[in-house]
Amino acid sequence: MNSTRKYVQRAPHARSWWIALALTAAPMAALAQTDEIQVYDGAIAERGKFNLMLHNNFTAKGLKEPAFPGAVESNHALVGVAEWAYGVTDWFEQGLYLPLYSFSQKEGASYNGFKLRWLFVRPHADDHTFFYGVNFEFSVNRPQWDPRHYTSEVRPIVGWHLKPIDVIFNPIMDTSYTGGFKSLDFAPSMRVAYNFSPKWAGAIEEYADYGELRQFYSGREQSHQIWAVANHSGKVIDIETGIGFGLTSSSDRVTLKFMISRDLN
Repeated sequence: MNSTRKYVQRAPHARSWWIALALTAAPMAALAQTDEIQVYDGAIAERGKFNLMLHNNFTAKGLKEPAFPGAVESNHALVGVAEWAYGVTDWFEQGLYLPLYSFSQKEGASYNGFKLRWLFVRPHADDHTFFYGVNFEFSVNRPQWDPRHYTSEVRPIVGWHLKPIDVIFNPIMDTSYTGGFKSLDFAPSMRVAYNFSPKWAGAIEEYADYGELRQFYSGREQSHQIWAVANHSGKVIDIETGIGFGLTSSSDRVTLKFMISRDLN
């Protein structure tokens, strides 16, 4: 995502074949760590603008068992990615996540892959009470990041600017292209924000992973994190930072995030 867009979006121009591709191929449960802890809203880079956002997440107290053999262990790990974005039109933004990296106690520094992103939104979403969008991501993963070499995300975006409150929902579906529709993994996120001024906002966010549609995990096996988040929009850079707390035994207990972004032209 970029400095001029907030956290979520969707577009009426998304082509149906993208949805068919992502939803007919089935996912496996989200096993690896995440490089991006963010709820998408309705703003994208202006047409013709390049934007760079740096994501960094540190798990201060996390799970000590790897999610699968050889996986990056989340406890005391720093995970990050550089997100490059370009505003193609007022309703479409193209993105590239590269490099996706981590620093962990056992593995040290590692390169974990890259992602391509296609984000479609309602044009000028900040000017509307109701906004929407959809984001498609295609990931190429290293073995320590995900046991599947290719995975994808379909992220619908629905939200309301109620001034001064924003309510945003991302009902995310993840896929690893195996197992059919019922193997899609449901990992929603939500944000409720209060805008103190045009430059400052505070928010509560929730990130979850319920498991595959064919059968959700039991309550203790699900991942749920609640976050306190602060946002600042400046003339040159935008910043988002927060602290998250795990609510189940399958969640990292304490995680910190820091994101900084700016337009490059």
